[in-house]
Amino acid sequence: MKSKFDKLHEIIFEADTKAGKMFDIILMFAILLSVAIVFMESVPSINEEYGGILLNIEYGLTALFTIEYILRLISVKNPIKYAGSFFGIIDLLGILPTLLSLIIPGGMASMRVIRVLRLLRIFRVLHLVGFMKEASILSDALWGARKKMMVFLATVLALVTIIGTLVYIVEDHETGFTSIPVSIYWAIVTVTTVGYGDITPLTAIGQILASIIMLIGYAIIAIPTGIISAELVSGINNKVENNTKSCQGCCYEEHEDDAKYCKKCGDKL
Repeated sequence: MKSKFDKLHEIIFEADTKAGKMFDIILMFAILLSVAIVFMESVPSINEEYGGILLNIEYGLTALFTIEYILRLISVKNPIKYAGSFFGIIDLLGILPTLLSLIIPGGMASMRVIRVLRLLRIFRVLHLVGFMKEASILSDALWGARKKMMVFLATVLALVTIIGTLVYIVEDHETGFTSIPVSIYWAIVTVTTVGYGDITPLTAIGQILASIIMLIGYAIIAIPTGIISAELVSGINNKVENNTKSCQGCCYEEHEDDAKYCKKCGDKL
């Protein structure tokens, strides 16, 4: 028979039950509302007219997030481990600015950016049924492509270093190519097809090098897309269906449908 802490953990960390789904939906709207308040506070006209109302709503949301954070701590077997996890730290940072503003007058404005970190908590809500498989496939594809992407980025870095150095040699300092790092910056801006136009080569050789790196840039754009697309196709074909079970001991969530025990720490699910 499940204890009250087991039921609480099931509601807060999982989405297989009606109560769990409702909890996640309410949490998602609360997070979006809190981030919207931060955005509105940054608009002087809105903050001047509705600052008091926004502040009261912020205090109410912080109270809600504080209660949620405490419930998360008491519903897991190892509260310290959860508090030190990625989402545990994000949860704490989401409530600290407002709590500290009660102690330090005027402190909320200076820590407004930290409050925006609440938006990262949306990722924990993505384990709602219907999102879990897609989010898992995407994360696995990005992780599976990491070595190929590292080789790709190293190649691009070598390319912009070589061309940037060559342009530094052939161009005069008066044109803006005052150092090799500045020339490499120009090469990066050009190969990514951004083209700010703050620095441009004037010599014939420099323009030829610019033309070459522009053409290479169009080809380079397609490479990471192809790498990640291949990993996504492979992941879709080979992915094992996952559920939303969360281990009460280590909070690991990537379990198969028929899993009885956590494959990371061995605790019973």
